[in-house]
Amino acid sequence: MRIPHLQLSPSALRAVIEEFVTRDGTDNSSVEPRIELVLRQLGEGGVELHFEPESRTCNIVPAGQGRDLPAGD
Repeated sequence: MRIPHLQLSPSALRAVIEEFVTRDGTDNSSVEPRIELVLRQLGEGGVELHFEPESRTCNIVPAGQGRDLPAGD
């Protein structure tokens, strides 16, 4: 389910993005630039925030690449 990122509080959105960019733990670069990049991509519409009910996780995917499910209300 697509979640419009502007419906989240800034702190909740940041926490979701931070969890996403550190999920695999294989990138040793600083977290802050990666968070800023994702925030910029969300603002530009290049990526979308999706919640997967089956796994109960949020993912950030290229715009239009998520499942064909309606946006969350």
